[in-house]
Amino acid sequence: MDELIRPIRVEARPGYHIYLEFADGTNGEVDLSRLVGKGVFRVWNDYRFFGKVRLGDHREIKWDDEIELCADSLYLELTHKSPEDLFPELKREQPHA
Repeated sequence: MDELIRPIRVEARPGYHIYLEFADGTNGEVDLSRLVGKGVFRVWNDYRFFGKVRLGDHREIKWDDEIELCADSLYLELTHKSPEDLFPELKREQPHA
């Protein structure tokens, strides 16, 4: 892969899910309910805050300047791919001794 897959749409869905679309045509929902109430995600206890999800300027999925999620990790979760599938150069790296 020569460039990172760009998210082009995000929206909040019921049950603390987000719907995502990526530039390569991949789309679907990711369940984030496991994060609700934990650490910085305590603010999601107010579901109106969760509904403010948006795309950031640097490919991140964000709610504010403190809460953002990596688009690549969400893409992997959505597609059930491994990091090596997304970044083949990782397969060529040698483990550190």
